[in-house]
Amino acid sequence: DPRRTGPLATREKASRSMIIALLGTGLLGRAIAERLQSVGHNVTVYNRTATKALPLRACGITVVTRPEQAMAQADCVVLMLADAAAIHAVLLTQASLAVLRGKTVIQMGTIAQEESLALQAEIERVGGSYCEAPVLGSLAEAKAGTLLVMAGGTEGQFAQWGPLFRSLSREPHLVGPVGKAACLKLALNQLIAAEISAFALSLGLVQRAGVPVDTFMAILRESALFAPVFEKKLPRLLTRDYHHPNFSTRHLLKDVELFLKEASGYALTASSLEGIRPVLEQTIVQGHGDSDYSAIFEVVNPIP
Repeated sequence: DPRRTGPLATREKASRSMIIALLGTGLLGRAIAERLQSVGHNVTVYNRTATKALPLRACGITVVTRPEQAMAQADCVVLMLADAAAIHAVLLTQASLAVLRGKTVIQMGTIAQEESLALQAEIERVGGSYCEAPVLGSLAEAKAGTLLVMAGGTEGQFAQWGPLFRSLSREPHLVGPVGKAACLKLALNQLIAAEISAFALSLGLVQRAGVPVDTFMAILRESALFAPVFEKKLPRLLTRDYHHPNFSTRHLLKDVELFLKEASGYALTASSLEGIRPVLEQTIVQGHGDSDYSAIFEVVNPIP
C-alpha cells in the first residue's frame, strides 16, 4: 500500500520511485500528478495552458513550458490529454518525437481503439514503446489511489509499469493488447451517459408529479435498479449546482461520439445512445460545457 509509513515503507517507496513526465493537467490529470508525487515519484508536468499547471508547484512538482522538456529525462511519459487531436499537437511534433527513443508512453486518457493503435505505431516508429492504461474514477479516487486502471499492452509492460499503476489503483487490470483497454473504457463511459440521463428523467417525473423524492430514493435503493452514481449525483440535481465538476459535459459528449463511431464499426444498434447525444449538445449550448455532466438535468427537466 503506497500509503504505508515507517522505514520499510520508505525503502519500498524509494525502490519504485520513477521520473514521470505527465502531459495534460486538466481535472483528473492534476489529481493524478499530485497522487504520483505524494507516493514518492518525481513528477514533471506540461499543460498547453501553462497557468493551469502552476498550482502544482506547491506540491513539489516541476512545471515546464515545453513537452519535450518534461520528457527528456523521464522514465516514462503519461498522457492525460483531452483527446487524440491534443495528443497529436503535443506529442507528435518534431521536438517531442526527437526525445521519445527508448521511452515508454502510457496513454491514460479516453481515446478510440483505432486512435490508440495509430499512436502506438507512431511512437514505435521513432524507437519508443507504447501502452495504454485508461482509468475509471474521479478526483476522490485519484487522490486516494483507488482508480480502476485498465491496461492495454504486453504482459511485460504490465509488469514493468506495475509500480506506477499500483500507485493509482489497488488492483490494476491487464485487459489485453493495445486497443482493448481503450475499447473497454468507452464501453464504461457509455454507461455514464446512460445512467445519468435515465436518472435525470426519472427524477424529473417524480418531482413534477409530486411524488416525494425521499420515497423514490428509498425504494430505488432497495431495488436491483440502483446504481451508486444516483446517490452521488442526487444533491447536484436537487440543488441544480453543477460547479466544481469531476467530469465535464464537454468531455462526456466527446466520449459518446467516440463510442457511437466504435459501435458503428461493430454493426451495433446504438439508437439509445444517439438519443442522449442531442441532450448533451443542448446542455453545452446552454453554457454547461465545462460544468459537471449532471447538468443535463437542465435540459431533461428545465425549470418551468
